[in-house]
Order: sequence, then structure tokens, then C-alpha cells
Amino acid sequence: MSRLEALQIHAGYAETTILKSVDLVIPDGQVTILIGPNGCGKSTLLKTMARILPPSRGHVLLDGKDIQTLNTKSVAARLGLLPQGPIAPEGLTVRELVAQGRFPHQSLLRQWTKADEVAVNGAMETAGIADFADRAVDTLSGGQRQRCWVAMVLAQETELILLDEPTTFLDLKVQVDLMNLLTGLAHERGRTLVIVLHELSLAAAYADHLVMMKDGQIVASGDPDDIFTTDRLKQVFNLDASVLRDPASGRLVCVPFTARRRVTEAAQ
Repeated sequence: MSRLEALQIHAGYAETTILKSVDLVIPDGQVTILIGPNGCGKSTLLKTMARILPPSRGHVLLDGKDIQTLNTKSVAARLGLLPQGPIAPEGLTVRELVAQGRFPHQSLLRQWTKADEVAVNGAMETAGIADFADRAVDTLSGGQRQRCWVAMVLAQETELILLDEPTTFLDLKVQVDLMNLLTGLAHERGRTLVIVLHELSLAAAYADHLVMMKDGQIVASGDPDDIFTTDRLKQVFNLDASVLRDPASGRLVCVPFTARRRVTEAAQ
């Protein structure tokens, strides 16, 4: 049994339904990546699975129990969420931000302990930000700030981590470094990750399990080799592109057709 599942989920905002009868089983210990056009429901699904947004119908199961019946600390002790575009309070240091990840482990009877200190230091080391632990988060580069947020989630010490567009607005090299860090958590440490991405080639390259969405429903899910195809890119994104395999890495790459190629093909 998967630790995290969505069963016949309907969800949305106010009177608008975004997700319609969505079923999704998240493979344990792997990287699941959600892709699809803007407004297709990727972030809505992630929020619903993280207990941020209650479904109007259906259930999200965490360890076999309806996540809506669990209290906030119980969920936070098992599932970490990095939302889209988080902003740290001005002047907050890196160490202070990462320490926020220990919230699920605190109580009136259990304040800061040596275990918390070890978890925070370990998270900063893993995320590669230990060298500027005492700097203010708002003085760092975009890539460094994103690693700080990842470290905060790591400090929760959850086996399930959900991330909403963690590579947005980052340079390509920084995106690759961050994806290498995230996938390493799954492949080397047994964590289960669910990531929403816009960058198609990054998604195909790093996903163990790829989910393609359109109009609030899942069009296809599975191994990228099986579902990341020219026909599916056209079906889901209305994108004319070739799907190639990089000979050096073996990863799939999406190469959109240029306007010149379209004109040439039309003339033929």
C-alpha cells in the first residue's frame, strides 16, 4: 500500500471545480512529478494531497487514513510541504528559517532539544547552505533562498515531501543542482517526493513516475519512457515537439519545433 493516495478527488475554489474524479497513487521512495498546462489543476492537487485544501468529494489517504481526519501536527510530522513562492520575514536568518521545520516536534512539554539542533544542522548540510547559516535569508540569491526552504522541509524529518514549482525563476544550472539535490533524497535516502514542475525536459529527466494533467484530470501517469511522447505533448499542451534521448545521460529531452520548421513542413 502506498503511503499517500488520492481517491476520486473533486476539489476547487468557491463554486469552481478544478479537479474532477482524480485517482493517484504515489509510489513510495520515488520522485513523482506533475506536469500540465497552466490552470490544469497541478497545484490544486498538491494542496489537496497536503491537507491545505479539503476535497468536495473523494478522499486523500495518508498511511491508510483520511488525511482530513488527522490533526495538523500529525500530518506535519509525516508530510512536508514547500508551497509556491514562499517569502521569509525580513531579517530572518537561515538557521532561524530552517528551525521552523521543527514545529511538528515541539510542544508545551517539549521545547528545543539536542535532537532539534542535530536535525537543523543536518538539513543545512544536506541542502548545502551551512556556510551561511547566520546570514539573513533576504540577502541570498534565488537559488540559495530556495535551498533554505528545502532545508526547512528537511528539518521536519518527514518521509513524504511535496514541492510546488521549486525551480521557478531559477537559472538552468541552479535548477539542475536543486533537482539533483531533491532526487538524491529519494534515491539515496528513501524519501518520497511529489513535485509540480513547468519545465518539461527537467520533468522527463528527473521523474521516476510522471503524471500528465489537463483540464483537472490525469491524462496519463507512469514511467516517462512510456508517457513522455510527441503525441502526448500535442494532446496535453498542444505543443509540436520532438522527444529525443540524450546519448550522454540517457535522459529524455523535449525539443519544440521552430517556426521555420513549421513553414517548411507546410510547404511540403
